[in-house]
Amino acid sequence: MQLNDVHRGIQKNRPRKRIGRGSGSGHGKTSGRGHNGHKSRSGYSRKPNFQGGTMPMFRRIPKRGFNNRWATEVFAINVGRLNDCFNDGDEVTIEALSKKNIAKGTFDEVKVLGEGEITKKLKVSVHRFSKSAEEKITAAGGSINKIVSKRTPDERVEALKKS
Repeated sequence: MQLNDVHRGIQKNRPRKRIGRGSGSGHGKTSGRGHNGHKSRSGYSRKPNFQGGTMPMFRRIPKRGFNNRWATEVFAINVGRLNDCFNDGDEVTIEALSKKNIAKGTFDEVKVLGEGEITKKLKVSVHRFSKSAEEKITAAGGSINKIVSKRTPDERVEALKKS
């Protein structure tokens, strides 16, 4: 291929097909629809999940369990991770967690779990705490603050209905 051949045969604004205007138009008789079959008929429409008459993929794949679309999505973080990522006297909030790229993705609530050791005094403000996490944070001299969830389950349902 030569550099001057790159654009050969490419038309920027090609004229539209004038279909069904007789054999002189170049698109006569079948008007670009082929000869027979479903797509050649007038009034043809096909479901978006139609796969040529074979069993559709969504019916072939096994489905298990129940996926609750209204369940609260809880992001869990361990006390040991907080100890590694924050300095003594820092305030741990959801915004601080997302700034440090710890809390990623979409979630409704944050829960602190008690795995690991904590030696720093942290002021932790999240939605939920496990009992062991509460004990470890307060034993290290820190404080906990339970914040109320922004959306109730009913509000979450309303948001899903709108989208």
